[in-house]
Amino acid sequence: MFQNVIISISLLALCCAADQCNWTGSGFAAGVDSRIVLQVRLRCTEGSVRWVYPGQALRVVLEPNLSSARRSTICIKPYPSLGGVSVFIERAGELELLVGGGRPERQVFCFMAEGPHRPAIYVQASPLGDGSWARRPMGFRYELLSRKSAAPSNGVLQTSCRPCSDTELLMAICNSDFVVRGHINNVSHDSQRQTSLVKVSVTRVYWQRGGVFEQQVNLGVSSQLSPSWHGHIHTLMRCHVKPGDGEFLFTGSEHFGEAWLGCAPRYKDFLFVYYKARTEHQNSCDFPPD
Repeated sequence: MFQNVIISISLLALCCAADQCNWTGSGFAAGVDSRIVLQVRLRCTEGSVRWVYPGQALRVVLEPNLSSARRSTICIKPYPSLGGVSVFIERAGELELLVGGGRPERQVFCFMAEGPHRPAIYVQASPLGDGSWARRPMGFRYELLSRKSAAPSNGVLQTSCRPCSDTELLMAICNSDFVVRGHINNVSHDSQRQTSLVKVSVTRVYWQRGGVFEQQVNLGVSSQLSPSWHGHIHTLMRCHVKPGDGEFLFTGSEHFGEAWLGCAPRYKDFLFVYYKARTEHQNSCDFPPD
């Protein structure tokens, strides 16, 4: 059955307008011809697909720019309203079920993009009992990751809890999605996902890929506005992160708008490692210590 579906894709696909990263469209075309498969091509390493009045099928081909061709793991995070839609991964002309027709139990789904073909995600909607299509928008967010990146599994980033070595720490400040300095205010736990959420007050943002850490303005005792930064970082519960005194250097990766903890030494310990490496000309990149 799936092979027939793919044949119909090549014959009846309609190309849909989209920007480089995101697509929003309607499934009303299915009312004209039930065999129609909407086809979308996206060229970014991350973005979103939003399907309004989903009808029949949607095929999303990911064609990242050549500079990102080394990225080979794809993760998608379904919207909560994705229930009633089946999501398949297209591999060499075959469809492999990724998400069933019910409400997704997992938050993130990842798979390897192997072979010479561009990765394609095939979404198939089913009509309601009265023959009509669901009116709520459905869709997902996607990310393409490099092989060396830690990919989320079941909505949880699989990382090691051991302390970073000096070499790993020096690489982290060069390659991480975020590098910030600050204090741990609070740590809360999610027993279902087996993760911890670290609330951080940030004294300096060196860089961040997205907007995970935000600036807020506080009214001081002298009635002057003083800006400050804050944010949340996810980690595994088994890492046993606890609130504590002292200033830390937080590094890590961002996935679907969430920060995930990588190396996080005390700032004074990082400075010792950094200055020692700089003296020995072993730094991988420059860092602006105070």
